[in-house]
Parts: sequence; C-alpha cells; structure tokens
Amino acid sequence: QSQFVESGGGLVQPGGSLRISCAASGFSLDHFSIGWFRQAPGKEREGVSCINVKGDSPTYDDSVKGRFTISRDNAKNTAYLQMNNLEPEDTAVYYCAADLHFFCQGYALDEYNYWGRGTQVTVSS
Repeated sequence: QSQFVESGGGLVQPGGSLRISCAASGFSLDHFSIGWFRQAPGKEREGVSCINVKGDSPTYDDSVKGRFTISRDNAKNTAYLQMNNLEPEDTAVYYCAADLHFFCQGYALDEYNYWGRGTQVTVSS
C-alpha cells in the first residue's frame, strides 16, 4: 500500500522554527517532484514550495521565501520543509504531495499523484 506520511508539526512561538518531514512508503520518490502545501481554516489549500527529482532549483511562494527551505533525501525516501522565523499567518495544516514529473509543474492540486494526510503547524504566543 502506497503511503505518504507527514510528521514534525506542533505549536511554536512567533519567530521560532520547525522542521516537518514527509516519508513515502510503498513507492519510491526517485521519479517524483515533491510539493509542500498548506491549508488554513476557511481558506483554500495553497502551494508553498516545490523541489524537483534531482533536489535542486527549489521554488517558493513569495509568502515564505527566505524563511522556508525545502529539501529531500531520496535514499531515505523522505522530503523536508525547514521553517524559520515563523509567523502566526503560517498557522495551517501542512501537506506534502508527489508529482510524477522530473521538474516542478506548479501548484495545481490535480497535478499531484500522492498526498499525505497533513500535519498541524500552529504559530502562537
């Protein structure tokens, strides 16, 4: 059974950091670009960052540029999102997704083949 499971979410104060992870089982990430998305209450799911199969040329939404870093470890079949200088506006459920393309194709939700169930990130004092 193919699964994509996020972990590492939690409660953090403004200005703090978190690293969330996304581990795949039942399939190999070697042929997938990886996207991170988030969905805040009452809002649509939005793309945050994407990384291609090779692990270079990451893309970021303007709202997180300079604060978030996406990475992947194909040997561990895992992707990561390092989030620094977190703001209350970053509060959301964060999802990872896998797209069967070498390069990132953007953040259209139906472009992605596999989705995780999400991990909650709450930024609050």
